[in-house]
Amino acid sequence: MTPETREACEALDRGDVVAPLRAQFALDAADAADLIYLDGNSLGPLPRATLARVRQVVDEEWGEGLIRSWNTAGWVDLAPRIAGKIARLIGAGAEEVAVADSTSVNVFKALAAALRIAQADAPPRRVVLSERGNFPTDLYIADTLAQQHGARLRLEDADHLPAAIDDETAVVLLTHVDYRTGRMHDMAAISRAAHAAGALVVWDLAHSAGAVPIALHGDAADTAADFAVGCGYKYLNGGPGAPAFVWAHPRHLRRMDAEGWRQPLAGWFGHADPFALETGYRPAPGIARFQCGTPPVVSLAALECGVDTVLAADAVGGLDAVRRKSLALTDLFIALVDARCAGLGLSLVTPREPSHRGSQVSLAHADGHAVVQALIARGVVGDFRAPDILRFGFTALYTRFVDVWDAADRLRQVLESGEWRDERFRVRAAVT
Repeated sequence: MTPETREACEALDRGDVVAPLRAQFALDAADAADLIYLDGNSLGPLPRATLARVRQVVDEEWGEGLIRSWNTAGWVDLAPRIAGKIARLIGAGAEEVAVADSTSVNVFKALAAALRIAQADAPPRRVVLSERGNFPTDLYIADTLAQQHGARLRLEDADHLPAAIDDETAVVLLTHVDYRTGRMHDMAAISRAAHAAGALVVWDLAHSAGAVPIALHGDAADTAADFAVGCGYKYLNGGPGAPAFVWAHPRHLRRMDAEGWRQPLAGWFGHADPFALETGYRPAPGIARFQCGTPPVVSLAALECGVDTVLAADAVGGLDAVRRKSLALTDLFIALVDARCAGLGLSLVTPREPSHRGSQVSLAHADGHAVVQALIARGVVGDFRAPDILRFGFTALYTRFVDVWDAADRLRQVLESGEWRDERFRVRAAVT
């Protein structure tokens, strides 16, 4: 049932088992007491532990230890250690995940590997299938790689998947939770459909890792994913531009090992023995071959603090508890918008069905950008995605039920007052 008063939301917060995890984040400064942050699906907030950890890396490990810290401070082991932690959040083995590079670079590496595997057996398949509304960088990379592999990129509407997977499909590339609408694919069902057609599937977990339970191995061999990539700066709270991660199913890693395959960005940290400094390339075994250049130590240190904020949910029921609260928050926001903003130009874009929804709610408005800017001026931080989408992320680790109540109330005030029509809200910055 939808709470009927703000006080009822405060009571929900008092009974919320996830609520203590909010204290991990620097969100309650005196000069920002009224701020409601609903943009963790774009950039997670600063964990309190991050500042001290980064200072330690900079002042002590770099400032005093200098180059010695690769060994004495364990810099060389930092990325694999974080990979093991992320593996716990995505239903994977620690030895199956690598932390490196950006999400875009990892999409390139994973998709290139999947295409090589899919085209190794005769007759070669010539189609990379993706969703028409997929995140642009995924589509740009898929189109480029398809051309390089003598294939083509085919785009379908979300409702036409998985029926669009056929015997021409080499690889299906999809984002688990759509960045714009918040719609969540049935990972197991699509993986099963891809495998039944003889295709592989690569999942982009940028908008789901750390927010919803993920089981990359599925509940059976045919529901397992083949490759996956993910982002470090959204729900993993790793900081702007944080390193990303890449995962490969062990059966593909075994084949790559047996046949000596390399991923296309064969850098020195993906070499079997980086400090042998050999002229010829020998791929490292397993997932380590998906590393490329020197790990960014300062960024990795921040990322580890962010990942730890998500793992802290183990003490209150894990990602299952996080997911339950996330759905309660998004259900509440949808209900409040329905009740308070009817007739004010909004339409719901995110699915109402909870199982089809990630951890965000998206609304459409003809002047969406201006509405978002006016709402930010009232202390509710969401964001805008062209052409008309207002996005609100509801990260259960720190978002309160009373925040949802206040955000819906301020949205109503912005729309009823017409203040979004002010010219200052129509100025577009470089980042929206």
